[in-house]
Amino acid sequence: MTPDKNELTPQETSDPIRLMLAYLCISSEKEASLETKVNILARFALTNAEIATVCGSKVQSVKNARHSLRKQGTKTKNHA
Repeated sequence: MTPDKNELTPQETSDPIRLMLAYLCISSEKEASLETKVNILARFALTNAEIATVCGSKVQSVKNARHSLRKQGTKTKNHA
């Protein structure tokens, strides 16, 4: 039996669901900075492009926010 071309595989259906759930997690953070949103969404193992889609920003902005978060994390670890 050949699969119907109109049927989606579980992986294809999970991506929109993951993005929707990610959006719902930050929907209450409308006034939050991009770094805060990226920090929240990074826990979902989303790619930079997926985070940019959810946040409505550019991929490079997400990369910059991740870099800034990593840079801030190393500073706080050094002071501890």
